[in-house]
Amino acid sequence: MPFSRLRILLQLGALGFLITLVQLDIITVALEKLGLSRDTAFLLLASTLVGSLINVPLFSIKTREVGSGFSQQEIPAYFRPPPMHPAGKTVIAANVGGCLIPVIFSIYLLARSALSAAEATIAVATVAWVAYLFSRPIPGLGMAMPVLVAPVTAALVAVTLNYQLSAPLAYIGGTLGVLLGADVLRLRDVRTLGARAASIGGAGTFDGVFITGLLAVLLTQ
Repeated sequence: MPFSRLRILLQLGALGFLITLVQLDIITVALEKLGLSRDTAFLLLASTLVGSLINVPLFSIKTREVGSGFSQQEIPAYFRPPPMHPAGKTVIAANVGGCLIPVIFSIYLLARSALSAAEATIAVATVAWVAYLFSRPIPGLGMAMPVLVAPVTAALVAVTLNYQLSAPLAYIGGTLGVLLGADVLRLRDVRTLGARAASIGGAGTFDGVFITGLLAVLLTQ
């Protein structure tokens, strides 16, 4: 995404939130609820953090010239995103930390648990539908969605479908649901963002996918 002081502040805020979770040992507790050892939990976290810096290009789509999307009243001048680039192409990529690792880990959880494909499908589809309804494109920033909507939805659906295995089901539904509803199904809206590149999974851990999965797990049994 193009340089934006507001985007940088949002990512710094997310980083501070993540550091707080680490200091309070909340992330480790959440991952241990998924059956991971402490060492494996830290390995997953480290891989996700490093992977958030890597994007794998997939394809490109045509875009059109757009403005910043903010009026004078909506945001102070200092924090306004710069003008968007002219009509052309936007490269769509998959973020390793925010997309590929959560998908692989979700498949791992599904394979090693007694969860059925039907339960996982319902959980993912429900969260994806909610994420699609609540997400919206913001030029210069990306896709935005209230932070607690997806994890609360994932936790409620998981507890309802399979209370005994609600933790892994919440993670699977939360992460894959957000990726599908707020990223994949919103690809057509990327053309309105005016970006030269956009990644599925956003900025890795900081786009909310990883945190959504962890919060969803913490809200279960």
